[in-house]
Amino acid sequence: MKTDFYLVRHARKDQGIGDVPITQAGILQAQATARWLSEVAVQGSISRIVSSPLRRAVLTAAIIAQATGAAISEDVRLRERANWGDVPGQSFDEFVAMWDRCTRERGFAPPIGDSARRAGDRFASCLLDLSAAHPRESIVIVTHGGILTDFLINVIPECKLERFHPNFIQRQSSLISECSITKATCTRGIFELERFAFVDHLKTIGPQPESFMGMKL
Repeated sequence: MKTDFYLVRHARKDQGIGDVPITQAGILQAQATARWLSEVAVQGSISRIVSSPLRRAVLTAAIIAQATGAAISEDVRLRERANWGDVPGQSFDEFVAMWDRCTRERGFAPPIGDSARRAGDRFASCLLDLSAAHPRESIVIVTHGGILTDFLINVIPECKLERFHPNFIQRQSSLISECSITKATCTRGIFELERFAFVDHLKTIGPQPESFMGMKL
């Protein structure tokens, strides 16, 4: 019994510290993503939406829910491995340095948050629980770029990741654009990657500038 997961990175967020919302440009991205997913939902495919509890993900999920009619729930396991503002008084440069170390050293845990390996594990546990509870369904997951690559590196062999992008592990922090769609399946606890960081649906809103400092949060 196979469960399909549409893994959506949240829309463009404000460039501030803490639990920030999405921008006006992000709203357009989320609406374009919602239109694409609603076409899938017309076929009866999208059964539910599960979101990270961070505002940028929740707001993106709400726009998708409005278009698809699917109900939203939140799961803390979909939260990013770390968020700027979690550590009191931490500058952005200090946060970036911490983030980069977590990416290089997958077992390194920041002062507040999870290591890349542990973040990927909790993301996988969420999807495994959903797959067990909702077999044969298609579920939209609204999450963050960092934990999404953490998850993929944990569960998909590197040789398969390389088919989607060369030097996947080395380039991971720059691969997942805002509101891109990655499709993964879970069959009897085994994950497969079918589509990675799809962005064709965003062409309707024009060229997309690079993310803030390239951070996939």
